[in-house]
Amino acid sequence: MADKNERAIKVVAENRKARFNYAIEDTVEAGLALTGTEVKSIRSGKSTIAESYADARDGEIWLINANIPEYLQANRFNHLPKRPRKLLLHRKQINKLIGAVDREGMTLIPLKLYFNERGRAKLQLALAKGKKLHDKRETVKKRDWSREKGRLMRARG
Repeated sequence: MADKNERAIKVVAENRKARFNYAIEDTVEAGLALTGTEVKSIRSGKSTIAESYADARDGEIWLINANIPEYLQANRFNHLPKRPRKLLLHRKQINKLIGAVDREGMTLIPLKLYFNERGRAKLQLALAKGKKLHDKRETVKKRDWSREKGRLMRARG
């Protein structure tokens, strides 16, 4: 039986399109400021971060448009499903991310929403630059070639 300290990381939501649509430069792990019903709803596994992004407001980073559905067992104390949520980062990290977004025209994209080994909700945030159409075609071409190469190698022996 596994100890309480040896829990594995449990990925709750993943933005699978992000690596296709954006060129990922750097990733940062951020905590989330959540209410109790939001944590329970995330643990049920129905939250999505596919259309969400992060934005800088008043020297803080906020997660915008992430959908965490209402917790069914909570009554009037429930939360709004798409409310902005504050991301918990160190001041140096915030300044670095805000500077990259302002100067270099980069975007903050959430990649994964998960619970770490201590049971805390974390968000893997990426500093990314949008890909052009020809870059996306190149990605598809590489993926198809690697798949075809694997088939040829298996057929060969």
